[in-house]
Amino acid sequence: MIGSGESAWDMFVHVLHILPLALLFALPVAALGGLALYLLRHRSLATTMTTLVLTPIAAMLVGILGVSGFMFTEALTTELLVCLLVALVAVPAAMVLGRVIARRSVWEREARERERAAEKSRRELVAWISHDLRSPLAGIQAMAEALADGVVSERAEVADYAQRISGETTRLSGMVGDLFELSRITAGALELSMSAVPLRDVVSDAVAAQAPVADRKRVRVLENASAWPVVSGSDPELARIVRNLVSNAIRHTPPDGTVAVQIGIDGDQALLAVDDGCGGIPDDEISRVFDVAFRGTQARTPDRSGTTSGGGLGLAIAKGLVEAHRGRIGVQNHGPGCRFEVRLPLAAS
Repeated sequence: MIGSGESAWDMFVHVLHILPLALLFALPVAALGGLALYLLRHRSLATTMTTLVLTPIAAMLVGILGVSGFMFTEALTTELLVCLLVALVAVPAAMVLGRVIARRSVWEREARERERAAEKSRRELVAWISHDLRSPLAGIQAMAEALADGVVSERAEVADYAQRISGETTRLSGMVGDLFELSRITAGALELSMSAVPLRDVVSDAVAAQAPVADRKRVRVLENASAWPVVSGSDPELARIVRNLVSNAIRHTPPDGTVAVQIGIDGDQALLAVDDGCGGIPDDEISRVFDVAFRGTQARTPDRSGTTSGGGLGLAIAKGLVEAHRGRIGVQNHGPGCRFEVRLPLAAS
């Protein structure tokens, strides 16, 4: 035992005598702790932290016992008691810290995944802008130059060119409006004026607004309601949701097909379902339907006939608006096409 009055050299000599014995007992425990950490590498972070704390405490205990020759003197008993108290404090602290760090790690990983998804979405949006906005602009420029140079001079041809320029301008305006709406949603700048809104009025107005487009494509739009719920929401944004879904259904339904809009109540939520005749969505694409500018296969590519405008943002906007209303939107293949379902909270009675 090291005495209090010994010189530094004497203490150093004692350390040299104790060190081999301490290492002999402590190193195997440390090695077992390292093996335990390796075996537990796929377990929770709290388990790893607990093992990491217990390993040096156990190594210290075994080292002290080995150096003392397992002679339980008062000094040894005191040291063991101190080690036990340290373990009682350190182990719970390690478990708590492990859970905190694990939650933070999960949050950071999810944040990185969201950031990567957002970056991918931004790249797709830039690619969409460079293509879809350039095409109508090129057409407008070519037709305007033809009119200015006198290449087109017949009254009927001039009127046709003017009508086509107007159509392309309308399509451009719709795209810019969609971009502005999407930017408000993604930036969190969307402000909703919540009130009790009868879903019947919203659906009727949206279907009436899309009637001319449906007539040009010879698509029937049917309404069916088991109940007419009153939802808690903002009237303009709810109208935009229904209009986008009905417009999307008409655009992807072949001539002489049918689009069915069904309304009802499911528990404490209002249910809006829009069925189309698109022919279905491939399983590997259905999860991407609400992605920005997603087009999918030829069966669901936008109509370029001029009857509709837009560029693949309608469903992304609908999803953002539904979520802003604390609702849910989903899609599934159903019958000859697919079904979009929107669930919105009912207004408090």
